[in-house]
Formats: sequence, structure tokens, C-alpha cells
Amino acid sequence: MTSVRRSTRERHDALLRLLRDGVTRVEELAEALGVSPSTVRRDLGRLSGDRKIARTYGGAVVPEAFTERPVGESALLRRAAKADIAAAARELLPASGAVFVDAGTTCAALARHLADTRGTGPVVTRGLETAMALAGAVDRDVVILGGLIRPLSHGLVGPLTELALERLSFEVAFLGADAVDPARGIGEPTLEETAVKERIAARARRVVVLADSTKLLLPDAPAWTRFAGEWTLITDAEAPLDLDPRCAAEGVTLVRARAGGADQLAHGVSGPGGRR
Repeated sequence: MTSVRRSTRERHDALLRLLRDGVTRVEELAEALGVSPSTVRRDLGRLSGDRKIARTYGGAVVPEAFTERPVGESALLRRAAKADIAAAARELLPASGAVFVDAGTTCAALARHLADTRGTGPVVTRGLETAMALAGAVDRDVVILGGLIRPLSHGLVGPLTELALERLSFEVAFLGADAVDPARGIGEPTLEETAVKERIAARARRVVVLADSTKLLLPDAPAWTRFAGEWTLITDAEAPLDLDPRCAAEGVTLVRARAGGADQLAHGVSGPGGRR
């Protein structure tokens, strides 16, 4: 009996190492461990119950501790997922009215779509990379807010940013996030970040949060922004399995972007999530 327990524990340890190395699919895990997919699923169920992993469609991931990465490092991570999210977000661009696109690498991916998408309203941002992606926008005015540049995210914050936002309103605001929870909203490394995002959301008719699935596994962010009304979350297909009921319970519209951006699966509230 002891040897069986040891064998299971050793397999669980090996399974966790594989997950941390980026092997997340059940079939790949089974092949690497030399066991059946059903054994891997049972092991994942046990580890999920022990809160050591988070289950996803077709596999699992190991939650990371909260760390704010430099924007250059973040740009190298999860590029395919961010491209899929950006393609899904493009479908929500309004035909008219001002659009806000946040700082961050996923929002910058959307900005590259937006730069060649015709529209009548201006595009406003607080992100340096987003502004550069929008610089060649066709038939659109591009506005970058003033303020203090945060060195890691290259996002603008502070009194000048908030003062400019008082003079603006948006048909849709696309926000990035360092962490996301349907009940708590979006998590950020500083209170300055949460303050500016709350101000942006208050000025938008619709709020759409763009976040890859790793951002859904970071519940311990230092500061949180909870939105006053309904909002939409666009993430990738690897998001945790329990995200659908959690979003539905909080009235959050969930869109899972599929690989290649071909189509999406929407759950939760189907309306536009009206704002002030």
C-alpha cells in the first residue's frame, strides 16, 4: 500500500513539473508519463481538489504567484492566445463613437486590428505600445492621454490622466488586466492603476476586458477594480472550466476566443452591458 501511495505521489510530482514546463493537454501528459489519459484525468481531479492546479478545457495549468512583468517580457508570452482574443474583440468595435484601448500587450494586439479598421470616432489610449500601433490608423484621430508613465507597463496614470478622462466619453472601452475575477473585477499592481481604470469604465457605455487565461489564475493581486455595471470578458480557450458558471453568476458576458479567431463562444449575459 505504501509503494502505491509513493507511486501516485511521484506521478503527481512529475505531473506538476510537466504543467509548469508548459505541457497542459491530457493526451500529451499521458504520453509523457506513460499512463492512460483516464489516469491523468483522475490525477488532475485530485490535484484540482487540493487547489494545486486549475482545470482547463482539455488539460490543466498551475497557478502562478502575482508578478508584474515588464511589457517587453509580456509581449513574448501567450502571443497566439492574445492574437485570438484581439480578433474576437475586433468584432465588438462600434461603427461610430469614441473607443478606448488600454495599455498592455493584448490591447496592443487589438490596436493593430483597429489601425486598419475604418470608423468615424477617435481612438484614445494611455499605453505607449498601443499608441504606436495606432499611429497609422486609417481615417481615425488617435489621442494619447497625458500623465506619469509606469516603467513596467508603459501605461499612463495619475492626476493628468484622470483630468483628461473627465472631458471624454467612450462607446466601448477595451481594458487590459494583470488579474481577472468575475466577482472582484480586474486586479492590478497599484491603486493608481485601479483608479484610472475605474475612471475609464465610468466614462464608457460598454466595458470589455481582454485577458488571456493565465490572468484568471492570479487571485492575489494587490489592488482590484470592481465595475458598477455589466461587463464583457474575452479570454482564450484554455480558461478554467469553472469560469462559465462564475461569469453567469455575476452577470458577466464571457467570450472564449477560439484558435485562429474564427469564431467565439459567448456565455452569461448577452446584452451590451450598458454604462453611463
